[in-house]
Amino acid sequence: MGRDLRMFDKFTNKVQNPFYMWLFLLIKLPSAFFSGVRLKHIDENKCLVTVPYKWFSKNPFRSTYFACLAMAAEMSTGVLAMGHCYKKNPQVSMLVRRIEANFTKKATGKVTFTCDDGTRIEKAINDAILSGKGTTVNAYTYGKDKNGEAVADFIVTWSFKSKTT
Repeated sequence: MGRDLRMFDKFTNKVQNPFYMWLFLLIKLPSAFFSGVRLKHIDENKCLVTVPYKWFSKNPFRSTYFACLAMAAEMSTGVLAMGHCYKKNPQVSMLVRRIEANFTKKATGKVTFTCDDGTRIEKAINDAILSGKGTTVNAYTYGKDKNGEAVADFIVTWSFKSKTT
């Protein structure tokens, strides 16, 4: 199965449109929208998503609530998966199967999550299409603060299945 970067490019053009992404978050992921989770960069291999420390994302310990960090982490892997699933024929369903997290530092400012696993995610999706069976991939993402210090890292296990009828 060859790479269809034209479809991925169409997807990235959509999600990099500020109005479209704002509307998507508001309608489909309102908790991420109000927490300030934002897509900052996407290409076929890498995705960067930020989450700020602000009133809606804070916890009583003066840091970003872990669930808000998890939303940003999952989005950094999930947007890559959505891009590689975009307009596939046959369609591919995707589902988070597991999330593992390590928190290494208190998140007191904007945190940027980076996932560099686009190639591995794309391969799992193509394997699901070719085999007709479900596949999984562990996508790694790491969050750093504005000083480049590690705040948290996550492994999000995604499953993909071809929707053949």
